[in-house]
Amino acid sequence: MKPRAASALAVLGVGGVLWAASEVLRAPAPRAEARWWRGNLHTHSLWSDGDQFPEMIFEWYRSHEYDFLALSDHNVLQDGERWIDVSEKPERMEAYRSYLERFGPSGVDRKEEDGRVLVRLKTLGEIRDLFEEPGRFLVVPSEEITDKHGDKPVHVNATNLAERIAPQGGGSVREVMQRNVDAVLEQRARTGRPMFPHVNHPNFGWAVTPEDLAALRGEKFFEIYNGHPLVHNEGDAEHPSVERMWDLVLAERRRAGREVLYGLAVDDAHDYHAFDSKKSNPGRGWVMVRAAELTPAAIVVAMEAGEFYATTGVVLEDVRSGSNRIEIRIRPERGVTYATEFRGTREDAGADPERIGEVLATVEGTSPRYRLRGDELYVRAKVVSSKPKANPYRAGETEVAWTQPVVPE
Repeated sequence: MKPRAASALAVLGVGGVLWAASEVLRAPAPRAEARWWRGNLHTHSLWSDGDQFPEMIFEWYRSHEYDFLALSDHNVLQDGERWIDVSEKPERMEAYRSYLERFGPSGVDRKEEDGRVLVRLKTLGEIRDLFEEPGRFLVVPSEEITDKHGDKPVHVNATNLAERIAPQGGGSVREVMQRNVDAVLEQRARTGRPMFPHVNHPNFGWAVTPEDLAALRGEKFFEIYNGHPLVHNEGDAEHPSVERMWDLVLAERRRAGREVLYGLAVDDAHDYHAFDSKKSNPGRGWVMVRAAELTPAAIVVAMEAGEFYATTGVVLEDVRSGSNRIEIRIRPERGVTYATEFRGTREDAGADPERIGEVLATVEGTSPRYRLRGDELYVRAKVVSSKPKANPYRAGETEVAWTQPVVPE
């Protein structure tokens, strides 16, 4: 998704773009064989602090037209024998009853001890046997490496890992993040298995700063949107929004000649029974990955190439970049309007905060385009719809999509 060379042609008017008739829009060669796959990379179950059995969670996502799911419980892989007491909490008994009703007595391992009802949690291998279907649904091993520095929570997801990674600790928030990222990359190098780390909800506990993110080495992803109501995506009077962080990090990295940081949208789902804005429910944020096949390796490779977008509901039929342009095709919905902001930072912006992540053009409609001038450090697109989001995590939320940043070459 990276354009090659930029021309001197400029953006005209409010998002109007001058196109050279002799130029042909080019897509990466594999794209003709690829398609979009919908997935969520951040989810929790009763293996950690979620309130539902893994099978029920996988069934929810598969029945809601997801193609892949990573169950990223805190500091654990869903492996080995583990029994939980469902009688200690009313909500667990509620989950147990619905679980038993859905899968029947033969599908639920349970026993009673000293008046307690114990249920065995199914492993990821057992879940894979139940739900995975080639070309239809993929189960991705994952872990939320849950660490901290002092009172600051520092969480890094590991997608498609082979072995559990213990929290690595460190002498600062930045060091804790780097050590956990390094642990994922070490496992990848040692095993040869495609996997990647990503930084979770940086404003949770106001733990991570833009400077921390910019300094990370080997990290390509972070969460631009997290559907948990306590993660402060919008920031506050003293802390930048996560989207503002993205621009600050992109500008700093590009000035240093480093790679861009890609943005993910995730659920961070914990609550599967009561659905409201005060709960961390499924279905709030996801990624759409363009890959030739539905396998862990194909998903990882495509995402590391930037062949995906993040969304809370807006569907993009196509995202392309040519030698010096970006073109998006939005799937329209009746009665819904769309405005696409092309945001970026130019080389001469310096430290001017107004010019870091500034709106370079705004385009209305379902076919927004932008031509790079050649002096941009990066350009990214944010598609904002007028459609209210179903079950939002905050009042007034509408459906949005974010494309990944591109740079002139």
